[in-house]
Amino acid sequence: WTIILHSVSLSTAKVGKTSLIMSLVSEEFPNVVPYRAEEITIPADVTPERVPTHIVDYSGKRLMGLCVLYYFHNLVPLILVGNKSDLVEHSSMETILPIMNEYSEIETCVECSAKNLKNISELFYYAQKAVLHPTGPLYCPEKKDMKSLCIKALTRIFKVSDLDNDGILNDNELNFFQRTCFNSPLEPQALEDVKSVVKKNLSDGVCDNGLTLKGFLFLHTLFIQRGRHETTWTVLRRFGYDDDLELNQDYLFPPLKIPSDCTTELNHNAYLFLQSVFDKHDKDRDCALSPEEVKDLFDVFPYMPWGPDVNNTVCTNDQGWITYQGYLSQWTLTTYLDVQRCLEYLGYLGYSIIAEQESQASGITVTRDKKIDLQKKQTQRSVFRCNVFGDISSGKSGFLQAFLGRNLMAQKMIREEHRSYYSISTTYVYGQEKYLLLHEVFPDFDYLSDADLACDIVCLVYDVSNPYSFEYCAKVFKQYFMDSKIPCMMIAAKSDLPEIKQMYGCTPLEFCRRHKMPPPQSFTCNTAGAPSRDIYTKLTTMAMHPYVLQHSSTFWLRASVGATVFAVLGFAMYRVLLKPR
Repeated sequence: WTIILHSVSLSTAKVGKTSLIMSLVSEEFPNVVPYRAEEITIPADVTPERVPTHIVDYSGKRLMGLCVLYYFHNLVPLILVGNKSDLVEHSSMETILPIMNEYSEIETCVECSAKNLKNISELFYYAQKAVLHPTGPLYCPEKKDMKSLCIKALTRIFKVSDLDNDGILNDNELNFFQRTCFNSPLEPQALEDVKSVVKKNLSDGVCDNGLTLKGFLFLHTLFIQRGRHETTWTVLRRFGYDDDLELNQDYLFPPLKIPSDCTTELNHNAYLFLQSVFDKHDKDRDCALSPEEVKDLFDVFPYMPWGPDVNNTVCTNDQGWITYQGYLSQWTLTTYLDVQRCLEYLGYLGYSIIAEQESQASGITVTRDKKIDLQKKQTQRSVFRCNVFGDISSGKSGFLQAFLGRNLMAQKMIREEHRSYYSISTTYVYGQEKYLLLHEVFPDFDYLSDADLACDIVCLVYDVSNPYSFEYCAKVFKQYFMDSKIPCMMIAAKSDLPEIKQMYGCTPLEFCRRHKMPPPQSFTCNTAGAPSRDIYTKLTTMAMHPYVLQHSSTFWLRASVGATVFAVLGFAMYRVLLKPR
């Protein structure tokens, strides 16, 4: 940071501005004082706050005090300096203090003398402090209390730091907080002294030998009232806040380079952090988040990031609450579709602080280019995208919801306004957990975007009971995917209904054979219990091995069987099945 100090003459020239600067630099009173001092930059390593200080000797036209205060109102903090104190025997502070109290922009007052070198260093120290640790954004002198934005920021900091979510900062949490903000833990006696001060002044500031939110806020009010603004500012800035007490854009959106044809996934550290956040808010330990628990989790956000559609995007329990698996799936989906939004969310939760990482970007894995996967005939990805195409009423929505374990009866309970065009859950391929992301593509054939076409595998869904349903799938395949390297799967949906001949030049089975696709897969979600998940394992397996499918349309049969029985038969079967590679 560079601090520009303007010494402004309020009424006359020759108030000693230039002498103050010259005395600071030379540490002695100058015999000859120039009309104006040259601009001076004091290096960061010789200043208490470790920031470069740029001093400007401003000798503009004469300004009335009211004009100066009007000009600086809400822009920069002011310091009233009484110079040439060596020429008077009395202090002017009694006269100045009422002015200071009237204008909140005035941070402090100081009397000094360039001639006697009285308070010269202190003057510039207070100037630095006024800029780096201003009172204005934190505290309202009239109300003798912190301002609402400051309370809001500190409340978020308290909740992020309350690792077990019991409403109290215990000794371990206070020590972690202290070490995070000030790089050193509190001594046991110092901890007790802090709690003692709070308890003495606030009856409910300490509970179960820990600091409550009220106690935490009181402590910072005390710091500010005693002139220790730098303590509160250090905490605020460590948790990402800027001078306006808004979360800094650099904090929320750290740089993350994503080359084309690469995807974004959460890494192990990020999943561990998100698991700890889930455990922290799953108060009844039922491995699901009730609406109240979800609201509590996102209380550190400026808005609610998840709408009702999320409950129809991921797995929920019988009460419709997001399960642990569904919670991680939603985070995986956000990371894949909109990594900037994910970085922002992790920032609100305090990932870089709690996980002790440089930024949220350290929780993201950028996968390698898919072309390299094809060349090496193996992938390191954990998330695979399947775009689902089909005409209106072909069964696409049912196919997405069935992946989440919902049969037709359960799907009828979903309100149209809460409908989701995505579903995501885990599948197991050769004993490895993978995420399959299904995206229902809008059936307007003439308006398919790049996002509609970019995926790891394509699902073409037709209704076996509608004779005109298959034609749409055939047209989509021929126009968009026939010459691509993306594997495609034909889904014969609503297979519980009587199959009717499709009004197309050839049957779906013949079409698949002709284009070296697996035969159409029968599927229905009109079941008594949860629909079968076998088809989703097959899709994930195909998405993981597109290079094999280019040569063998029957590979999916061996691969899907292998994926199902792998856990039982072990690595021997794994090697046999992969021989065609």
